[in-house]
Amino acid sequence: MDPIGIAVLVAALAVAAVAAWWLRTRDGALRSPATGGTDVDATTAVLERLGARPGDADLTVVQFSTAFCGPCRAAKARLAQLQTSRPGLAVVQVDAESHLDEVRELDVRRTPTLFFLDRSGAVVGRSSGAPRADELTALVDAHVGASR
Repeated sequence: MDPIGIAVLVAALAVAAVAAWWLRTRDGALRSPATGGTDVDATTAVLERLGARPGDADLTVVQFSTAFCGPCRAAKARLAQLQTSRPGLAVVQVDAESHLDEVRELDVRRTPTLFFLDRSGAVVGRSSGAPRADELTALVDAHVGASR
């Protein structure tokens, strides 16, 4: 292989490594809701149409899942575990395949995607991919707290 070919190969591997690192750091990370260009009231209305009733709980989590998604099952199990010790936590499971219009409206690009709504209905966070257990627990505890 000539030196130019080696340089191209090294550059391609470096770009792939950086892209993999960037994706890994974002996977499941909790993000604050976007403020620019996002209609917060419309987002809340769509989530309520799917069954979210934020006024009934301190924190409502709406999880978009698909039947074939392994991380979705893990997120569902973690949320169920948190619900046992945090009575102010409500969870709404949404089958993404059955609600394609809402998926498009909310810009859900992968599963699981979780939306977090406080008691007033404001979206306080969002995550895509398998949620990180420590971040998920911290967010839930910040809004609900663990029962003693």
